[in-house]
This record gives sequence, structure tokens and C-alpha cells, in this order.
Amino acid sequence: MPLDPLPSRDELDDLYHAYAECLDDDELERWPDFFTEECLYQIIPRDNWERGLPLALMRCESRGMLEDRVEALRRASVYAPRALRHLLSGIRAKGVEDDALCVQASYAVLQTLAGEETKVFNAGRYLDRVVRDGGRLRFRQKLCVFDSVLVPGSLIVPL
Repeated sequence: MPLDPLPSRDELDDLYHAYAECLDDDELERWPDFFTEECLYQIIPRDNWERGLPLALMRCESRGMLEDRVEALRRASVYAPRALRHLLSGIRAKGVEDDALCVQASYAVLQTLAGEETKVFNAGRYLDRVVRDGGRLRFRQKLCVFDSVLVPGSLIVPL
């Protein structure tokens, strides 16, 4: 999956904002399509990332695992309804490695539960590998490295 030509700034912005919109609009069935068949998706505390510790709160190693995660959320999980809003900034290409564009972006996810105030749910940075696949940009890797040392108790949906 060579990255030829390199994506434009607009293409990267479109990819990241479409990704956030998919999650914010609770269109989780579309979420796996943002990834290549063989991929890595992880949600990792910053402390673990900085220490090189492998423990992740969520880890999926293929698009099939992402699809299973969505299926589990829709059919097996019980949780309070919520509205999410992703705020993205600093989407920057950092170089090319193994035919993938290394991209970093900052994110904050706001969460609103019914009858409650909106609160910052999670904040951190995405450390991604982006490739062209099937005529479009997709994530080969998406690492969500969150800043807090506290584990979010209701982390059930992707970031």
C-alpha cells in the first residue's frame, strides 16, 4: 500500500474530521472502514506509552476485531445514553515510515450524559500511520494516547 501520491493537507483534514464525525454521530458501523484490513488500534495511558509498557485499555489488531467491538457495543453492552463531541487540533504529518504517513493530532472528547453537564471525557493525542488503500486514505495504525493517569471508568466507545 504505497503512499503515492502523498496526501494533501485537505485530504488529511477530511480523513480526521470524517472519523470524528462518524463517532460523534454514533455511526459506529462505519468506524472499521476507516482502517486497513490489517491494522492496530489502541487506547493507551500516556504513562504506559512513555515507559514502553504494552498495556492498553482497548486493543484491536484487525478490521475484523474492530467490527467485533462494534457488534459487542450494539448487542451486549449496557450503558447510559451519551452524546460525544470530538475536538481535533494540530493535525500534522511528521514523516513517512514503512510506506505510511506518520501523523499526529491532538484530541479532546466531550461527553454529555442525559440530565448532566457536558464534561471533558478524554484528551490526548493520536499517533497514527495513514496509507492509501482501496482508493482512499485509511489508518494502518491509530494509537490514542490519553493524558490522564486516571482510567476513564466509562470508556466503552472508540476515541
